[in-house]
Amino acid sequence: MAHLLIVDDDANTLASLARAFRLAGHEATVCDNAARAIDLVKSQPFDLIFSDVVMPGKDGLALLEDFRTLGITTPVVMISGQASIDMAVRATRLGAIDFLEKPLSTDKLLLTVENVLKIKRLEDENRHLRQRVGKHEIIWKSEAMQRVMAQVERVAASETRVCIFGETGTGKELIARTVHARSPRAGGPFVTLNCAAVPAELIESELFGHEKGAFTGAATRHTGKFEQAQHGTLFLDEIGDMPPVMQTKLLRVLEENEIERVGGDRPVTVNVRVVVATHRNLDDLVKRGTFRQDLYHRIFVFPILLPPLRERLDDIPVLVQHFARQIADQNGWKEQAFTPEARAALARYSWPGNVRELRNIVERLLLLSGERVEAATVEAILPQQTAASTVAPGATTNGTLAERVDAFEREVLLAELRRHSYRMTDTAKTLGLERSHLYKKCQALGIDLQAVKKGEAEPAP
Repeated sequence: MAHLLIVDDDANTLASLARAFRLAGHEATVCDNAARAIDLVKSQPFDLIFSDVVMPGKDGLALLEDFRTLGITTPVVMISGQASIDMAVRATRLGAIDFLEKPLSTDKLLLTVENVLKIKRLEDENRHLRQRVGKHEIIWKSEAMQRVMAQVERVAASETRVCIFGETGTGKELIARTVHARSPRAGGPFVTLNCAAVPAELIESELFGHEKGAFTGAATRHTGKFEQAQHGTLFLDEIGDMPPVMQTKLLRVLEENEIERVGGDRPVTVNVRVVVATHRNLDDLVKRGTFRQDLYHRIFVFPILLPPLRERLDDIPVLVQHFARQIADQNGWKEQAFTPEARAALARYSWPGNVRELRNIVERLLLLSGERVEAATVEAILPQQTAASTVAPGATTNGTLAERVDAFEREVLLAELRRHSYRMTDTAKTLGLERSHLYKKCQALGIDLQAVKKGEAEPAP
């Protein structure tokens, strides 16, 4: 069923067309002048508009011009008893999708509605497909990402376990999805679990599932992530945050390819490729005793290191263009251009939140800008450069790589905490982290939040 608007100054025409459309199962709204038509289109959605050309006051062609000026994209079919080739050409140039001559055939009218609805469905499906593809598409131009993608191509076709490293927001899940999409398991499911986002007491049930009555509240059997990913890929994000007891159970599954549901009494065989990711240094966690060494060797078979956005500046222009097009398409906006000065301003920023932060900034810029995004708008909304981008070189040039990385991260966190007056929510948002993740990160790096907030000496990690 379609919702149709009929615009004609002749009452008999309005009545006959409305009756024909309603008998065919469509909803029809009628009006007898252009001004009223504009008010109706502004106040409610229509699938198709039929408009007479010759009307007193503003005619149908002028109405078409108003629709175009107002950005109204509803399909319009023009109808006229005084049709000419010139009139039809002008209507088409103004955006009309068809031009019908009076007297009108009911069959012709209904066929026109059917064809327009088919075109609209195809356009919606294409838009949906573009959004799905764009959402999981890796956009790159830099040499750094070229090396990463070469590694992905090399390992994807195998069953080798992949461990993806990189800062928060660099696109670790996108890389995992690409590994899956280019593997023999591409026809199977791709299932994800963020180990840092699930409470320790629930993660076993999330991974392995549970039987009915296994614990209070288990009213039905629950299928875990491993079974959901059968014959496909299971992506375990933030594996470094997995509780120690679950590390032991995961190791067993990787060794034996069997799981046991919580409350179950028999093993279930699984055929799943496991890909993991973390922003943390697993080697350092093993040395600290917080990550099992045997599990580390099971998952650390083929490492892929994703560079932060500040180390792949050549990718910023293409990412900005991609996000701008994607966001405009999702919202039905006209695509906006970025001036060269605006792109340069974006390239000067350090991007602590990486690609995720860039997309958020692009969306905000599109909302705040007119036809073009200017440098002044970029500079107005970008956070001030923090100590993260100007840490003194001597501050992190001693010790092992892991120790230097931790020292650098600690300086970044302390600088952001000070800048936001120790408000955890604001700090987490700027860094592109979950609030709970920020607390965990501070704890891991030895930052005593209470002591720092009171101005006491900051404890060494």
